[in-house]
Amino acid sequence: MIKSGIYIHFPFCRAKCVYCDFYSVASQEDLVPRFVNGLIREINDFVGEIDDYQFDTLFLGGGTPSLLTPDQLSEILAALDSRFGTLNWLEATIEANPGTVALEKLKAYHQLGINRISLGVQSFNPQNLTFLSRIHSAKESRTAIEHARAAGFDNLSCDLIFGLPGQTWTHWQQDLAAVVELGPKHLSCYNLTVEEQTPLYDLTSAGKIRMPNDETTADLFKRTGDYLAEQGYPRYEISNYARSGFECRHNLHYWRIEPYLGFGPSAHSFDGTRRWWNVNNLNQYLTRVKSGSSAVHETELLTPVELINERIGFGLRIAEGFNLDDIPVKYRFQVENQIEICHKKWPSCLASSGNRQSLTSKGLLFADAIAVDMQLGI
Repeated sequence: MIKSGIYIHFPFCRAKCVYCDFYSVASQEDLVPRFVNGLIREINDFVGEIDDYQFDTLFLGGGTPSLLTPDQLSEILAALDSRFGTLNWLEATIEANPGTVALEKLKAYHQLGINRISLGVQSFNPQNLTFLSRIHSAKESRTAIEHARAAGFDNLSCDLIFGLPGQTWTHWQQDLAAVVELGPKHLSCYNLTVEEQTPLYDLTSAGKIRMPNDETTADLFKRTGDYLAEQGYPRYEISNYARSGFECRHNLHYWRIEPYLGFGPSAHSFDGTRRWWNVNNLNQYLTRVKSGSSAVHETELLTPVELINERIGFGLRIAEGFNLDDIPVKYRFQVENQIEICHKKWPSCLASSGNRQSLTSKGLLFADAIAVDMQLGI
């Protein structure tokens, strides 16, 4: 059986964050019931070869899926069970924003089988929260963590963002210290990036905001890894840190190039050789699924070389690296040759353990460039 995951994209938010380029719509919560019906229709109508799949993870992302009522979530989970067989998740995650998760709702989520929660804390600094256009307070973040624990969530993750304009290590360390004190099992620490078609992009392009330079963000990145390792949160992926045994199983499916199915607008799926993704427009999505048409916008068939390059690129993101044994014999010599070239070009950046290749702490600073250099020509 092939370990696999299921992703549900919930596209609704109460407000759109200044930096966010994920597909979502704000102030349209009246459409949630229609969306749930459409999502269930898409799940029920799924056609694909999945006999060899063992679905062991579920991830409800967005958007803000914690806007779902327990009854709506129950309907979605029942549809998944009906279509794919009774599913006993090793890990079932729901993303939540502080301020959208009352204690009783969290208890109901947990009783439905959701056993992991990821809270979008982002910062405990009020000025940072305002800049990021978050609609919760630091107090609400702390309350959400307390409520999640009271509801039975032992596996709790918090998202934080660094690399804000004017941010120093002292400022960032205060956020890290605050979250460590609260004791979640998992942390995601993302460098704020400027993505096109976001308000942040418009502001920086107009010169109204000046982002920190690469040297500053690299220093924050390195210090973050050192600090969190000292606190018992070793880095297991470029932006992710966890207590032992609490690494995100679902995201590891992505990084290990394992299959997954995605449902909802803009959701992606992968079956080992083929990738497809849904339309990233809510109205188009609802129209398609209501009529019984496919929500899929586009499909691509990956060549053997493209799959190898993805295995290398994603593998270098995680601490375990990638295994040469997973490279088809036909291409192994070429990959070994690229590895040798990278060892020379990027001294002290690569580590080898048997047939596993990974990045050192220094190498993580140049992960994207090294991955490009190591890949095979298409």
